[in-house]
Amino acid sequence: MRFQYDILGERYAETTATAAFSAADTYTLHGALDALGGVHGLDTLDLACGYGYNTRLLARGGARRAVGVDVSEEMIKLAREHEEAEDRPDIEYHVADAAGLPDLGPFDLATAVYPFNHTPDRSSLHAMFRSVRASLRPGGRLLAIVPNAGAFPRVDWSPYGVRILDRIHAGDAPLLKAHFLIDPPVPFEFHEWAHADLAEAAVEAGFSTIGWQPNRTPPADHVRDEAYWTAYRAWPISSLMTCTA
Repeated sequence: MRFQYDILGERYAETTATAAFSAADTYTLHGALDALGGVHGLDTLDLACGYGYNTRLLARGGARRAVGVDVSEEMIKLAREHEEAEDRPDIEYHVADAAGLPDLGPFDLATAVYPFNHTPDRSSLHAMFRSVRASLRPGGRLLAIVPNAGAFPRVDWSPYGVRILDRIHAGDAPLLKAHFLIDPPVPFEFHEWAHADLAEAAVEAGFSTIGWQPNRTPPADHVRDEAYWTAYRAWPISSLMTCTA
């Protein structure tokens, strides 16, 4: 599915900057990094880095290395443009498939925001987890934001920036067709893996512990009040998956 992000280009940055689900994902990831004691002095890998938002977050947190990887050439082009604008020589970007990473490590920490749901079958899902595990030092951590399965069609996520249009049952995991709700909406698609499938792949890859944390939400404000976030927490779009190598 690399080409959908090549086409999205700069509009992908718009979706992550404005959507409520993205704000919750960022808040959740910030909290998880803080709970680990931050990233100062660590070698860090940002998988499916997009235009480099989280890669730059790791660098600003004092990571010794902040390496962003994405399969989309357009996303990496945008990430490098942001890097040049901020003059961050401590950041590097690579075009690469997370299911077959080049030898860039080893790393102490990997972050991953929605890469696993773009694997079309079980063998590629397992390959991605094995590739990530091979890039981590013993005791290294993976922090992954992953979609929650099973809400469509019972739950409408459109108030939070995403509308699921259809679920197509085929192969190892259903294919979901969706829109990012910016103006005009942007189509994208992804595969709906159950959390049990992700955990199975992580164990097979050699991760020693796997855990799950609910999505956290930012403090309420005049745009998104507490009632809004309470409704979101009842049916959140994602969860945090934590794995230890």
